[in-house]
Amino acid sequence: MSSESSFDIVSKVDMQELSNAITQAEREIDTRFDLKGTKSSISLEKDNLIVASDDDYKLGIVLDILQSKMIKRGVPIKNLEYGKIEPASGQTVRQKIRLKSGIEQDVSKKINVLIRDSKLKVKSQVQGDQLRVTGKSKDDLQAVMQLLRGADLAIDLQFTNFK
Repeated sequence: MSSESSFDIVSKVDMQELSNAITQAEREIDTRFDLKGTKSSISLEKDNLIVASDDDYKLGIVLDILQSKMIKRGVPIKNLEYGKIEPASGQTVRQKIRLKSGIEQDVSKKINVLIRDSKLKVKSQVQGDQLRVTGKSKDDLQAVMQLLRGADLAIDLQFTNFK
C-alpha cells in the first residue's frame, strides 16, 4: 500500500484557553499585595490584548502574571507581538499586544528550507497561512515534526490533521 500520509503545520492561539488565562491572571492581580489599589487590567479586543496599569513597573508585573498563566494553560507566548508602552487615561500606561495567528510568508519559506535540507522523503507546500507536509512514511513525517519543534522559529507551531 503506497498511500500518502500528511499533516498540516499551523500557528494559532486557542482563544478559549487564552480567555481562561486572562481570567486567572485578573484573579491573581486582584489578590496581589503589590497591585492593590492599582488600575491594572487585561482586555481582549479582536486579535489584540490590551494590558494597562499605573506605571511601567506595575505593567511589567501584570504581563509576568499573564504570561505565566498562558504558559500553564499551553497558550504560546511566542505568538505575542508587543507594541510600545504608551500613556493612557487617568495617569496609567497601556500596551497593545498583537496575537499572531497563521504562518507568515518569511517563516513559511524558512520552514520549507528546513524540511528540504533535512533530506527526508517528504514534500511541503504552503496553503495560505499554513503548510501541508506529505510523505509515504509516517516516521518521516514525525521526524519533520521533531525537526520543527527543535527549530528556532519566531512563532509557535502546532501540527494538525495527521493522517
